[in-house]
Amino acid sequence: MNRRLFLRTTGLGLLGAALPLRAATRRGKVLVVIFQRGAVDGLNMIVPYGERAYAASRPSIAIPRNEVLDLDGFFGAHPSLQSLMPFWKDRSLAVVHAAGSPDATRSHFDAQDFMESGTPGEKSTKDGFLARAIGKPKSSAPRAVAITTTLPRIFSGAPDAIAATDLAKFRNERASALFASAYPEAFEAARVLGKVDASGGPLKQIASLIKGDVGVEVAFTDVGGWDTHAAQKAPLANNLRRLSEDIAALAKDLGSRMSDVVLVTMSEFGRTVRENGNRGTDHGHGGVMMILGGDVRGGKVHGKWPGLEREQLFEGRDLAVTTDFRDVFGELLTKHLGVTSLATVFPRYAVRGVGVLG
Repeated sequence: MNRRLFLRTTGLGLLGAALPLRAATRRGKVLVVIFQRGAVDGLNMIVPYGERAYAASRPSIAIPRNEVLDLDGFFGAHPSLQSLMPFWKDRSLAVVHAAGSPDATRSHFDAQDFMESGTPGEKSTKDGFLARAIGKPKSSAPRAVAITTTLPRIFSGAPDAIAATDLAKFRNERASALFASAYPEAFEAARVLGKVDASGGPLKQIASLIKGDVGVEVAFTDVGGWDTHAAQKAPLANNLRRLSEDIAALAKDLGSRMSDVVLVTMSEFGRTVRENGNRGTDHGHGGVMMILGGDVRGGKVHGKWPGLEREQLFEGRDLAVTTDFRDVFGELLTKHLGVTSLATVFPRYAVRGVGVLG
């Protein structure tokens, strides 16, 4: 049975009543989120090689047309993303270009905070949007797990969220004693996670969690190294190669379970269209997101392309944002995880469909 057939074996639907916020979903539905911290250069990640202004704006760092992995005759993938091309060809991988936050900040800290809170431009939001999406705990199952050094902002406010860099070491004596006395539900989660074979890097640990059926609904990890102000070509290529190989390994490891999984990448903003004097790029605006997994309408670059001519750029220098990141996540949360209302997930924002899921 090929990968795409596996991916089509399980449909995605909305089940359950309006309250509580989280509807009853079929067992095993998981959303995996990867945050590319530092602002990845989306224009060299998913290359608009059909755009005349692309190569003209980047005389030393543009990806040569003969090296780009063609996607649709206009866009192509960076050659370091070769490991993901089989998923593009079998239509389980989609791209959303010119995506991101509508807020104009070029501060890493503020932009990440706005995206993880789900309220761009508002610094007073206390919790993360994925914490609001999963709602109150329904059991002792570790529904939200981050393979990070500290609990990410996106899970802030979720009482049953867990963060650990090494799940195999998560349940040590000191933590167990603390959890058992003060947080019995967290102790139970630690006990459950202790049974999972969770060696290896973050995505391999996430794959183990999913295969272990321990109740995880949302898994998160982040990867840095994308702030490429100087000598961009080599570090970007190396980082993209590692990321794509890790994502491909996760999908291969999960096999048929990928029909229950959707993976999405995000970054706080993109980078300038024109390269700087150090053969790098500076903080920009619009970026790119990748979506892989069950019922994804792949083999397509979604979103409205704004163009790279000077008059088409945001503030005369950056790729414009034409798809709000909340539209992408809103679709994943409702169609995949069965969230019945986004009113509190993305307050004062009317989510519009992107069409990345079937």
